[in-house]
Amino acid sequence: MALISTTCFATTNAATKQYISNNAITATIAEMTQKYGSNNQMERGIRQTAAFWNAQDGSEADFTLFCTENYASTEAQKQALYTKLSGAFEILFGAYSTMDIHLKMPVHVEGSDITPIDELFGGYDVSSHFQEDMFANKVAFITMLNFPFYTLQEKNEAGKLWNRRQWGYARMGDLFVERTPASLKQNISAAAMAGENYIAGYNIMMGQLVNNKGAKLFPADMKLLSHWNLRDELKSDYADKKQGLEKQQMIYAVMKRIVDQTIPKEIINNATYEWNPIQNKTWKAGKEISLAPEGNRRYEILLNQFKAQKAVDAYTPLYPTHIQRSFERGMEISSAEVEQLFTAYLSSPQVKEVAAIISKRLGRKLQPFDIWYDGFKARSIIPEAELTAKTQKLYPTAKVYGDDMFNILTKLGFTQAEAKRIAGNVAIDPARGSGHAMGSESKVEKVRLRTRVGANGMDYKGYNIATHEFGHNVEQTISLHDVDDYMLHGVPNTAHTEALAFVFQKRDLDLLGYTGKNSDLETLQTLDTFWDVYEIMGVSLVDLHTWQWLYAHPDATATELKDAVVNCAKEVWNRFYAPVLGDKDSPVLAIYSHMINDPLYLSNYPFGFLIQFQLEQHFTKETLATEIERIYSQGRLTPQIWMTGAVGKEISTQPLLDATEKAIKTITNK
Repeated sequence: MALISTTCFATTNAATKQYISNNAITATIAEMTQKYGSNNQMERGIRQTAAFWNAQDGSEADFTLFCTENYASTEAQKQALYTKLSGAFEILFGAYSTMDIHLKMPVHVEGSDITPIDELFGGYDVSSHFQEDMFANKVAFITMLNFPFYTLQEKNEAGKLWNRRQWGYARMGDLFVERTPASLKQNISAAAMAGENYIAGYNIMMGQLVNNKGAKLFPADMKLLSHWNLRDELKSDYADKKQGLEKQQMIYAVMKRIVDQTIPKEIINNATYEWNPIQNKTWKAGKEISLAPEGNRRYEILLNQFKAQKAVDAYTPLYPTHIQRSFERGMEISSAEVEQLFTAYLSSPQVKEVAAIISKRLGRKLQPFDIWYDGFKARSIIPEAELTAKTQKLYPTAKVYGDDMFNILTKLGFTQAEAKRIAGNVAIDPARGSGHAMGSESKVEKVRLRTRVGANGMDYKGYNIATHEFGHNVEQTISLHDVDDYMLHGVPNTAHTEALAFVFQKRDLDLLGYTGKNSDLETLQTLDTFWDVYEIMGVSLVDLHTWQWLYAHPDATATELKDAVVNCAKEVWNRFYAPVLGDKDSPVLAIYSHMINDPLYLSNYPFGFLIQFQLEQHFTKETLATEIERIYSQGRLTPQIWMTGAVGKEISTQPLLDATEKAIKTITNK
């Protein structure tokens, strides 16, 4: 296996002095070199094993004996060990995944009221003892001794020449790069579940909102989850030429109240009161009353997530902050690279040019909520009531949508055999929240599609989300079942699965039969993607800057955190958005629920859009379904190597910027 260097661990696994001395490491390397010959990988494995070896694992003499007895010195021995380990990990990870899916059912799926015991099991991390157990029985040490860890730089450079087995070895080396106590992992799981439960119940009763004249603008039974449904309703209101603008202004006011926590607590998920979000006044039975604001609950949830993650830092020497674990380990792209890329894109001259086109199409000066402008999509000219009537008739229940997945896949070009196989691997459930996809690590356990379906059937918002989530399910199936090596199953990061979800979501109207031809379709789709990326990059920067602030202020209170998030949002807004959308000091970029229930996930979305755009350009020259299956069976390479294998080029903003410039000229010259 080609190497860049013999980079070694210089820190210990638990923020204490390394137990195995340098003299013992040197002696072990010398003894094994004499026995097996000089080998960079062997030396790397020894040093990494030493970095995690503690007193309870044995003496220095025990360490040397362990390395000598458990090193696979020939390729045949190494392959045999790899096969044994991979098989065992597939059994373990598959079982953990199955247990996790079913224990979370009561909190993820519609049914009886959630009880405290449901929340406890939903927040239970069934794999929390895995690392601890594997170190205790020394499986972890055997793994890292024979399959050492490689840095991201090494994977990106040397990995271009690796074969599939070498990539499998490298991914095996990624398994044990921390030695975190199970109790701390359990705390992370509990904090994450608290965030999920908080967000899943954060509904705004839109029929109870009133404007300054006391009029109600939304249907009496409309119930929208923050932020997803609020945003999607705002997008759909572009098609309402009569009241759409006022509705959008009201939703924008609601969003700001959620961010700064001045929203009355009793308004959330409660239809008892009428509320004017602009004036922040409330009424009950026609009488104005005063209700206490939510306060800091949103930021208490986030602060608990931070505390749970920070407690792990000392046990992850290679990735000593949650920021590094999310980007360098999770996305395999550094946060510095992400921030630089986003900043350059947000500062591009195309922003003001596209904004001018939007302003002209709307016939008015842009307002802050136009960050969610949806008018480049075909659905923006179709009243949502019409779309909802169609989806409710087609899909009265979640099960009916599930039964139609085979037809959806054949419409997208999958063969009947493939459509049957993939659809047969997806189970559908009615979701408590907005909907999500849940993958599996086991080939015998189906992946899950959770979607929100009302009493009258699946409305268009729910259908649009379900189509997105079904794209995830297709990826989850192909990248598990069709990858040739279990250690390579999956995708490089969640941006790559988001990309395929966007590919599916983009075709939602085609699947409904709205296939009217538009000579400007490609141009409009390019502008739509550009504006989507412009929006979500700013949101992602607020998420990242919030965590940078948290690490600089680890003892912050929830109140201080709230102020910091609002300030971060204002700073990003004033720099990149106020010049084109107005409303200086708007905090609206902090509305995204991901910041609370899945911190530092948001950057996957803009990368997902960039990947999707390059994939879509590729799909114009190839067969969609065939290429989806080829591309997503590559497995978990690093993002740039995966992308090169997919379309022949690395991930970049340039293809989208170039296409946007071309689209701008096409539109303005008409």
